[in-house]
Amino acid sequence: MADQSGPVTARESVAVIVPAYNAAATIGAAVASALAEPEVSEVVVVDDASQDPTSEAAAAADDGTGRLAIHRLAENGGPARARNVALERSGAPIVAILDSDDRIIRGRFRRLLAMPHWDLIGDNMVFVSSEVAAEEAAARYGASPPRPVLTGLDLATFARGNVPRQGHRRREMGFIHPLMRRDFLDRHAIRYNEAMRLGEDFELYARALLCDARFVLCAAPGYIAVERPDSLSARHRVTDLEAFLACHDRLERMRPLTRAEADALALHRRSVAGRYALRRVLADKSDKGVAAAAAWLAMRPRSWSPVVAGIARDKLAALRSAPAAADTRPTTLFDIPAPDPVPAAPRTARGDVRLAGGTQ
Repeated sequence: MADQSGPVTARESVAVIVPAYNAAATIGAAVASALAEPEVSEVVVVDDASQDPTSEAAAAADDGTGRLAIHRLAENGGPARARNVALERSGAPIVAILDSDDRIIRGRFRRLLAMPHWDLIGDNMVFVSSEVAAEEAAARYGASPPRPVLTGLDLATFARGNVPRQGHRRREMGFIHPLMRRDFLDRHAIRYNEAMRLGEDFELYARALLCDARFVLCAAPGYIAVERPDSLSARHRVTDLEAFLACHDRLERMRPLTRAEADALALHRRSVAGRYALRRVLADKSDKGVAAAAAWLAMRPRSWSPVVAGIARDKLAALRSAPAAADTRPTTLFDIPAPDPVPAAPRTARGDVRLAGGTQ
């Protein structure tokens, strides 16, 4: 299969795939934002056996151009399964993922498709906490987008960028929703791991980078994520974290790692292991009692620190008589460069990525 390394032409259209579960309240805005982009040739919604009228709400957003397809699964299979079904039932050479409660900023695909030399290309994300804030952010960044400063992304930087930092909002690089070349995914047999309901994005992007994907990031925002306390990513089950932890074994066997890659993946593994240990102890305490939780922890001394720290954070939050009000201001995944009248040349030096709130 030919390697596409130059700028994408208008003929190389985009398939936007939308996995959805119980998303009737939000999917209409998501679908409409994708259909508004002229580069989009198909929007494929996969309703993952919703218990609400998600399919009907998606259909109501149809613009009559024949680009919207809706598929309803008989049984819930999770977001990875829904995305794989959408990949199977779409055909455009460029694939873009859109979550059912998010939306595309106008002009996103035109900007990204003009960039050369990539297999995956992601852009900045704006995180908001309400539909009103999403509309305001879409209008703001769609009207005057910042300059598209580019940087290359390697595996070590990506893995380090997925380790949460205490005292900071969670802004992990696995949140990125890149455009992906279908021929690259097909050539390397890359699809979402359907055994995972947490971290499936991290695993797919890491596998792509292990296959030497040219992964480029653009600092200009193109995607709006509406954060909700009841989202799937906010509910981490023990089995979800077990599967996330297990994916590291497969990643580390794909090819020999550099020292930087091995260190970064080990750091990320420890982070996931700490989250797993805390969730396991809390689940055992709830289901089997304090003695069972203590017995499990006693056999794993390396897990004591993250478990004690996590419990202490929870206790402290519960004891506060007047919790601080939630910060509802929009934030971005990366720092946005200051305006510059001189166009910057694309930068592909590895490791040059700065997340909002500090350097990685």
